[in-house]
Amino acid sequence: MALFPAFAGVSEAPDSGSSKKELDWLSNPSFCVGSITSLSQQIEAATAHVSEGSPLSRSPLKSEPSDESDTNKKLKQTSRKKKKEKKKRRKHQHHKKTKRKHGQSSSSRSETDTDSEKDRPSRAIGGSKKESEKPNQGNNAAADTGHRFVWLEDIQAVTGETFRTDKKPDPANWEYKSLYRGDIARYKRKGDSCLGINPAKQRISWERTSTEKKHSRKQVERYFTKKSVGLMNIDGVAISSKTEPPSSDPASFIPVKDLEDAAPVTTWLNPLGIYDQSTTQWLQGQGPPEQESKQPDAQPDSESAALKARVEEFNRRVRENPRDTQLWMAFVAFQVEFFEPFWDSGEPRAGEKGARGWKAWMHQQERGGWVVVNPDEDDDEPEEDDQEIKDKTLPRWQIWLAAERSRDQRHWRPWRPDKTKKQSEEDCEDPERQVLFDDIGQSLIRLSNQDLQFQLVEAFLQFLGVPSGFTPPASCLYLAMDENSIFDNGLYDEKPFTFFNPLFSGTSCVGRMDRLGCPRWTRGQNREGEEFIRNIFHLVMPLFSGKEKSQLCFSWLQYEIGKVMWCLHTKNKKRLKSQGKNCKKLAKNLLKEPENRNNFCLWKQYAHLEWLLGNTEDARKVFDTALGTAGSQGLKDSELCELSLLYAELEVELEVELSPEVRGAASARAVHILTKLTESSPYGPYTGQVLAVHILKARKAYEHALQDCLGDSCVSHPAPTDSYTRLISLAKCFMLFQYLTIGIGAAVRIYEQVFAKLHSSAFPEGSGEGNSTNSQSRSSVLEAITLMHASLLRFHMKVSVYPLAPLREALSQALKLYPGNQVLWRSYVQIQNKSHSASKTRRFFDTITRSAKHLEPWLFAIEAEKMRKRLVETVQRLDGREIHATIPETGLTHRIQALFENAMRSDSGSQCPLLWRMYLNFLVSLGNKERSKGVFYKALQNCPWAKVLYLDAVEYFPEEMQEVLDLMTEKELRVRLPLEELELLLED
Repeated sequence: MALFPAFAGVSEAPDSGSSKKELDWLSNPSFCVGSITSLSQQIEAATAHVSEGSPLSRSPLKSEPSDESDTNKKLKQTSRKKKKEKKKRRKHQHHKKTKRKHGQSSSSRSETDTDSEKDRPSRAIGGSKKESEKPNQGNNAAADTGHRFVWLEDIQAVTGETFRTDKKPDPANWEYKSLYRGDIARYKRKGDSCLGINPAKQRISWERTSTEKKHSRKQVERYFTKKSVGLMNIDGVAISSKTEPPSSDPASFIPVKDLEDAAPVTTWLNPLGIYDQSTTQWLQGQGPPEQESKQPDAQPDSESAALKARVEEFNRRVRENPRDTQLWMAFVAFQVEFFEPFWDSGEPRAGEKGARGWKAWMHQQERGGWVVVNPDEDDDEPEEDDQEIKDKTLPRWQIWLAAERSRDQRHWRPWRPDKTKKQSEEDCEDPERQVLFDDIGQSLIRLSNQDLQFQLVEAFLQFLGVPSGFTPPASCLYLAMDENSIFDNGLYDEKPFTFFNPLFSGTSCVGRMDRLGCPRWTRGQNREGEEFIRNIFHLVMPLFSGKEKSQLCFSWLQYEIGKVMWCLHTKNKKRLKSQGKNCKKLAKNLLKEPENRNNFCLWKQYAHLEWLLGNTEDARKVFDTALGTAGSQGLKDSELCELSLLYAELEVELEVELSPEVRGAASARAVHILTKLTESSPYGPYTGQVLAVHILKARKAYEHALQDCLGDSCVSHPAPTDSYTRLISLAKCFMLFQYLTIGIGAAVRIYEQVFAKLHSSAFPEGSGEGNSTNSQSRSSVLEAITLMHASLLRFHMKVSVYPLAPLREALSQALKLYPGNQVLWRSYVQIQNKSHSASKTRRFFDTITRSAKHLEPWLFAIEAEKMRKRLVETVQRLDGREIHATIPETGLTHRIQALFENAMRSDSGSQCPLLWRMYLNFLVSLGNKERSKGVFYKALQNCPWAKVLYLDAVEYFPEEMQEVLDLMTEKELRVRLPLEELELLLED
């Protein structure tokens, strides 16, 4: 097609080559008549679209020269090469611009078209880059380009060709925390607000505002600048030393105290007369008089006096307005100004050696501070072996697990620089162990109530692993339950009456993250942990008195005796000797204090300790001495009843260990103890058999005392706590007395009598808030007596022939009332495991789990099925060889999995780390690793805070150790030994 119709004939006429080249510019082979219609239609559609309401749309079409002469083709190839070189240079120099000069207009025009295509926005859809580089084929190339090269604003319906899928992965998404800055659109923010948020509930905090940037660029003017020099020409302000009344308006300058107005005295030291007397004396090498040297101390005294007056003012206002919340918050904030200097001072804190408390530190600072005494170097104990990796031949995951658990056990306390070793904060190898005041400042509260303060101490001791008697709510207990010591039944089997029952079992001690199945007391705390607990007791015991202090002494001694009992259970003779020696020393020191000399609880623990260590005669002397000092209080004193009860129970349990010839003597001693408790005369040691008349009198005394206690406890109004404690002790003593003198039937009748009297009031059908506390107290009384009933039945079955049905019935009835009692569940599971029929047990568990909200029924139902599965596997294996059974075992496996799944559906079960650990361990034991991994990730969704789950995963899936550690870092859990440090340790 000719470029000009008038010259169409000339361009098409055959002629020589020279004439054809001269008129070659008149032809346009890329122009097609058929494309005019399509181009006009597209232009009309775009115009209609713009008129409908898209004023920002642009022209969707652009024509390009498609075919040129051979000379132009060569020039285009040359321009493409130069264009590629220009792109490479632009990658290294983004802001550098170069100019190119070309002689031919066609090459400059093609390069201009190419650059204009590069400058188009990324919203252009189609392969524009590919189209520009391809030579056009045929006369429809321009039309095709027009069809494929369009803008998003001009498209009404989004088609599948609109987007392009990039299947190549970007490794930067995993390696870095955010997108590359070059891939993020830049924009200028106007203002500090954001559209689409609720201003009342939502807010956006920008990192830096524009105004802050402007202020940060402003430099501080120095004294030599023009503006500062101009201030020297301003007249100065006269400073007067006259005292003026205080004003509420802020002063424009800092008042300076000066001497009275006088003519300046010029000397050779003070030629201008501008030095004061102190400066002149300093120049002469002299000091101020002693009276003047003491004057600066007046300012701290005045400050301390003002501080004390402020505290008194707060105390007065709080006492007058105890319900003023804002005043209390102001008082707390004022005291946090007190606590911060103590925290940053480096003074020993609670649990550390030499700690006196921050209050004592503040008072002593007002008097001049502590007198620092350098400790003797000989008293320093030898340091523990810090070698974390003892065997480098083990697999890498085992080395990491051992080192991580070791650091968890040793580094659970915050790191502080040791002044004796001249350490500073820079010497800390792990900065995460440092706890600054900013980390705790927002969490400080004040407890002014004495009861709340004691509960806080009890909870902290329980957190350290000391059985202080603090029992958290069931919901909190399940969140912290992470080890399976609740199933340990060894001590209860050996000592049914005097076994050690920690109230907070199922929870690991602080710093301990042992593998599932590891006994809790096999190792206990390390040397630093035990010293920390001792320092805590030494610090908090002087703060309390009376019953609170007695309870602290009892908890401390019980904690040490518990370790002795576990040493006996594990038969660790070497540690038993040292632990027994330390425990006896502690008991004697506590009893030497004046307020503890008549403390029957401590005397009871000390005598029990001697009995456990095998010193039976010494223990009897301690018991006899303590009972002899009690006088004639008898059944009226609950502590005296508990002391006599423990003495009698130890004698009864000793009967099992003795030969049949001397068993009667042990029972006679127990009867003597319980009989003497009812008499008004002072206690006397055992001399022989008790007369029948004394036994009858003692039985009548027990009956009358029990009726009186039941009458006082069953009244409508709340009874005092002492009456419930006395009822528990009295009922236990009477049940044991009846068992020793008559038999098991008489003891059971006492239990039934108390149960019938308290059951209706302890478990009312429509109890309101008024009597809920009273009902809970009666329920606790009934629970304690129920435990005594079960212990008597278990002991009787141990020493004589007795059917199992009464004990099973008693436990079933008790568990319906107390589904959260772990001791009762342990007894029930043990006796039911001896039965070959599991149907009754399963029906009972199903009934309890449907009605009870506690998690213990689910845990012990799973444990019962696992015990049955282990029993079947033991029968199927003989001398290490497998015996094919006729009855398949898969039913137990499926039932255990179903119990786990059903337990996870409850709120308490889904957030219990122990349940997830048991489930994960069970699936791994079956060899189903894929299913186990799924359960592990599901456990992390419900218990992301439980580090023991991650440690179990490293043990069960060693090949996934890196992924598990990445998950711990993502969940912000503490990884004390990174893999990089492990590699360095292995290289060393």
